[in-house]
Amino acid sequence: MARSVIGCNGSLPSEWRGSRQGKASMKVAINGAGIAGTALAFWLGRLGHEVLLVERAPALRTGGFVLNLWGIGYDALERMGLLPGLLAQQHLTDELRMVDRAGRTRGGYPSRVLLDLAKGRMATLARADIAAAIYGSLDSRVEPLFGDSIRTIEDDGTRVRIGFEHAPSREVDLVVGADGLHSRVRELVFGPDAGFEYPMGCHVASFEVPGYRPRTGDTYVAHTAPGRYVARYPLRDDRMLFFVLLRDEHLKGRVPTNHIERKAALTDALSGIGWESPAILAAIEKVDDIYFDSISQIRMDAWAKGNVVLLGDAAACPSLIAGEGAGFALAEAYVLAGELHRHAGDRGAAIAQYQQRLKSVVARKQKHAESLVASFVPRTALGVRARDYATLLMRLPVFPKLLMGRYFRDEIALPDYGI
Repeated sequence: MARSVIGCNGSLPSEWRGSRQGKASMKVAINGAGIAGTALAFWLGRLGHEVLLVERAPALRTGGFVLNLWGIGYDALERMGLLPGLLAQQHLTDELRMVDRAGRTRGGYPSRVLLDLAKGRMATLARADIAAAIYGSLDSRVEPLFGDSIRTIEDDGTRVRIGFEHAPSREVDLVVGADGLHSRVRELVFGPDAGFEYPMGCHVASFEVPGYRPRTGDTYVAHTAPGRYVARYPLRDDRMLFFVLLRDEHLKGRVPTNHIERKAALTDALSGIGWESPAILAAIEKVDDIYFDSISQIRMDAWAKGNVVLLGDAAACPSLIAGEGAGFALAEAYVLAGELHRHAGDRGAAIAQYQQRLKSVVARKQKHAESLVASFVPRTALGVRARDYATLLMRLPVFPKLLMGRYFRDEIALPDYGI
């Protein structure tokens, strides 16, 4: 069932009135109902376009990572009018604490340091909460299709015929791949992942554990052994989110492909590293859902071909380590919708401008992310000690800006499209 939450009285907000006048309506199919896909559906639906939002999962995904959102992503969420409600759902911590194998504090800094770098404009949110808030605000012109995925794409230059795994085929004006790092749309139109994926030498795992102990208040606690990083992040309702980074050499050439193999890989990599590893390994045995994937970037010369365009991680994943994938997804959705609105009737010009505004900025952020791998998971014990010491410097004036200021510096501002 499509969502229709347009205002408390059912009418369009004043800033939207008249925005549809003289603009050609399109039929758009979006593959992927994560943050990127729902955000684009949000804007296009309110601009009067017919949107089919396709999601392979049977329902909106739950769980997943907690992320810090700042800069243009924060701005984009604010323009959607959803920021106040989401700020009430934050998962706030008071401190990042780095500990050694005996649990002794060796590094870290108060969480307010990052908030100060973002000049107070930062939100700490679960990915699933962002997507759910956007989905709950979709216009009635957005038709969701869960439990399905685009299987074929035939673009004749004017219209696109799309086939699905289950539903009947349809014709649309534009297809958008917002389906993540391993995008089906990208594979169908541009080619296999191998042509665009840039592995960063690490894999990531995450899982939730109810009632885990110890629970150190609202503190994010992390321990690093050479090539391995494991952290626990306190969530509401007495849940604990675990986040694990592994250098690829600790997988010993065997990338797990199912739940049993994931548990085995984590057990092998984390055994004997000290800290809370016995309790964490015991918790892993009881977990029935573990996210596990490579940490990679997507690097492409072009994000579009004909009437097919990519968005979010499908177009230019900066990597999970970079921490700005969700923010860029929100900004890209706003810019793509805005350019389609501004260049009504000329999709080619709109898509070209969308790429021109964002590609170089994303490329620079991707370059910055490469240096973060060594920071998160140093290969040596000496590297771990040096990194932990550097985090202690974040407690002192000036050092936060010197060490991390560039990651919080936006190089562009969101355009004003009058929408």
